[in-house]
Amino acid sequence: MPNEKPAKAATWSQIKNQLKDFNRQQLLALIKDLHDYSAQNRDFLAARFAPAESAALESYRLRISKCFPTRGFSDPKLREARAAIRQYQKATSDLSGTLDLMIAFVEGGTRYTNEYGDLWEGFYDSLASVLGEIAKHLTSPEGVPLYPRFEDRLNQLRRDTRNIGWGYGDDVSDCVQLCADAHEQWARAHSPQAGDDENVW
Repeated sequence: MPNEKPAKAATWSQIKNQLKDFNRQQLLALIKDLHDYSAQNRDFLAARFAPAESAALESYRLRISKCFPTRGFSDPKLREARAAIRQYQKATSDLSGTLDLMIAFVEGGTRYTNEYGDLWEGFYDSLASVLGEIAKHLTSPEGVPLYPRFEDRLNQLRRDTRNIGWGYGDDVSDCVQLCADAHEQWARAHSPQAGDDENVW
């Protein structure tokens, strides 16, 4: 019938009300079905329940890497790569792992543009947006102590992007310098010689 409206998908409230009646075995069976349904579901559950396992983080890192083709010329899958970062972050709340994936995203984009030359403005805007998130995290009280884990990779990024246009090289340099300065300030404030009035963090 042409006037029929498409059926609406069940809302989370409706699903939740039905789940209340599930026993333990039914819930486990449902979770297993979700696990088996897609690779993304498996990655999410692996990250949620074993966030300390490097295999879970590596799975997301590999997904991001595949979004930047290394053979032939095809467009990078920027949205898919950023979705993987958000999924890992939501599954684990692991700031270090999330930063690792964000830097992997920028590294992948940098390799891609160095391989294929200057690209379109939106490509560099997406990389710059993630750089902003990296800087935000690595200059926060929770993130600034993590800077040494990523220092070498960030400095390598600065070297790799030195001659890239669209302002991207400047964006990378500004991000790296901002993070380095924040950590230097934090380290001075937390050194044994620092007085209580110097500890601004």
